[in-house]
Amino acid sequence: MDQIIREAFIESADIKKKFAQNNATKIEKVTEEIVEAFKRGNKLLLFGNGGSAADCQHIAAEFVNRFKIERPPLPAIALTTDTSIITSIGNDYDFSEIFVKQIKALGAAGDIVIAISTSGNSPNVIKAIEACKKLDLTIILLSGSSGGKALELSDYAFLVPTGDTPRIQEIHIILAHVLCEMVDFKLFKGA
Repeated sequence: MDQIIREAFIESADIKKKFAQNNATKIEKVTEEIVEAFKRGNKLLLFGNGGSAADCQHIAAEFVNRFKIERPPLPAIALTTDTSIITSIGNDYDFSEIFVKQIKALGAAGDIVIAISTSGNSPNVIKAIEACKKLDLTIILLSGSSGGKALELSDYAFLVPTGDTPRIQEIHIILAHVLCEMVDFKLFKGA
């Protein structure tokens, strides 16, 4: 048991190091995209399923409330939280439409989207990304090693170099924290 515990932490740390080395420049570029969107008065929309849905809520909360510094709230909406909207769309249309309808209702040209899918193949995520492209939203994909079908539809893709869902999700949340910290730094510390 001790060995399993140690291996999980070591594996997670190794993947984080590799991910940071391979994505630092892209993280800077995406930070700039988010900062410019906020300066223009645009917003951040987030969607995903299961654990990724929970990550969307977590990330949106960091932007709307605060992260590490005291600052004004930033406009971020997790499209995973309104059970009445999600269940009505799922019931009246199809589960694959739950994010599409919300994107069409809330999305505006210049908004930024963070789409999270560990496989990159979730039908409702792919449909929502397609809707985002039509509305001229910038699409940031957080996914696993291949990026699946969502990869080719995204403007920026952060692919975690593993197929292990728990490790992928661990990287997604640290990436989101780094993005939030960098956005705060750029917007409010004069960098």
